[in-house]
Amino acid sequence: MARFAGARGWVPATSGNFSVRMDEKRAALTATGANKAALDEAGVIEAEIAGAKHPRASAEAPLHLRRYAAAPEIGAISHMHSMAATVLSRRHAQAGFLRLEGWELLKAFSGVTTHETALDIPIVPNDQDTERLASLVEEKLAAAAPVHGYLIAGHGLYVWGRTAADTIRHMEAFDFLLTAQLHEEGAR
Repeated sequence: MARFAGARGWVPATSGNFSVRMDEKRAALTATGANKAALDEAGVIEAEIAGAKHPRASAEAPLHLRRYAAAPEIGAISHMHSMAATVLSRRHAQAGFLRLEGWELLKAFSGVTTHETALDIPIVPNDQDTERLASLVEEKLAAAAPVHGYLIAGHGLYVWGRTAADTIRHMEAFDFLLTAQLHEEGAR
């Protein structure tokens, strides 16, 4: 996932984070400062989903670990900083969501079978206290219709799936759809 995102310019300047659930208690996460575009074994740590913070965990590790705790069906999570996600997250921050509607590629998301659908992607305000931010994210997601991602205003996109392959497909679909949405909004 990390190299896929890196090849597409979605994780500039060591930004972004990636993780995979190992079992019900542990996850493998990218370590703080790791170059995600050229990720190797040294850039990955093992963390307890409900345990103490790992000393090499990134500041955003709670956003991954709380998702795993809240949704046992999630097998992998990615966090990327695509231009479209970052710009649209600011543009729609006040509304608290971004609606993606009528696009054929919506069917790339697990469970979506028609383009005649609307997905409201939650947007949460950024917060340097990522424990507090993770709590806010989980509150917002609990109150929202099921989705495979959310935006942090001015920051980027979190995406997940049952497997790493599902997560990669969702990453690519989100990037395409957000880019299309950005172009469409720019044309208005």
